[in-house]
Amino acid sequence: MERNIRVRELDSRPMEQREIELVERKGIGHPDTLCDGVAESVMRALSQEYLDRFGSVLHHNTDEAQLVAGRSNPEFGGGEVIEPIYILIVGRATKEFQGEYVPTDSLALKAAREYIRDSLHNVDMETDVVVDVKIGEGSTDLKDVFELDDGEAPNANDTSFGVGYAPFSDTERTVYEIERGIYDDLRERNPAVGEDVKVMGKREGDTLDLTVAVASVSEHVDDVDGYVSLMDDVEEYVYGVAEEHTDCDVDVYLNTADDREEGSLYLTETGTSAEMGDDGSVGRGNRANGLITPGREMSLEAASGKNPFNHIGKIYNILAHDLAEDVAAEIEEVDEVGIKLLSQIGSPIDQPQVAAVNLHAEDGITSDIEYEAESIVDDGLEDVTSVTERIIRGDVSTF
Repeated sequence: MERNIRVRELDSRPMEQREIELVERKGIGHPDTLCDGVAESVMRALSQEYLDRFGSVLHHNTDEAQLVAGRSNPEFGGGEVIEPIYILIVGRATKEFQGEYVPTDSLALKAAREYIRDSLHNVDMETDVVVDVKIGEGSTDLKDVFELDDGEAPNANDTSFGVGYAPFSDTERTVYEIERGIYDDLRERNPAVGEDVKVMGKREGDTLDLTVAVASVSEHVDDVDGYVSLMDDVEEYVYGVAEEHTDCDVDVYLNTADDREEGSLYLTETGTSAEMGDDGSVGRGNRANGLITPGREMSLEAASGKNPFNHIGKIYNILAHDLAEDVAAEIEEVDEVGIKLLSQIGSPIDQPQVAAVNLHAEDGITSDIEYEAESIVDDGLEDVTSVTERIIRGDVSTF
């Protein structure tokens, strides 16, 4: 069946040509992103268990994780967590299939605790975090079973859409790489840097203001002077990353809520604000491409935790982003791509109601460009089930 792929010229100015651009990223240790990560880790564990037992991915969704903040008393050299962080995992899963019981709650608990332990390196899992599981009973009929190697695309679970764009603007790339660099690089070299990082970029013309919040870990900070020295290092690092990714004039504003004279500093025991009053929820943070971009078309779906075999809110948001990247990379004349994919409940996910492809090229959209873009999107939809495999392997992030 021929797919309904519509290639049109972008009807807005490319992002790099707009006067004002806002971009945000909530880091791995942010309470909202922690919920996304926990939900996604539970989804992968359940999917893999279903595959191991039945050779198929059964119905499940764990996209409703919630975090209730704890209480702490951080002090230079180390204080204490007074009330633990509470994380609740809820959703639905198939607990029995073909007469065999699946220990979904135990699997979810183990996956969530492992994810938190791997992501927050200053958390004591015995005392600082409580993980609770309340997964309801789902059901899987034989018609819902999806075997990854049967060559058939499953039917969409919902009438919904996914949105993606490419390439990242310089501002978007800068914001993204700052958080990734602080978490993967700077924190590894300096244990006083916490995992809870938030970066907000505001580009106005050729000036980029970066407001950055970085938690510090009290055990590794001796006094106010030590904190100031740490923040000087972080600021220098942020400027260095920004210099690699943008030609804008950059101003960095770091931990602007601090009052150093009063001793009110972003000091934590665990490296995350979740210990001291900041709650979290799946879907309130980064979109599937890792950013929050109010100037772009985007979906408000909470992709993390949704099942990877027919849940459009997950698959199409990942696929749309991937297809946009492919079009931008493979068609030299195209400098910006936006893709929207719309499903219809009950129809195969490789046959969207429409795949709307919006392109910008300096000299306009020729018939050759239109044909090539349509071919790339058609090939991607033909191979849509590979998205499921990549999700289960953990090769793609939803936050």
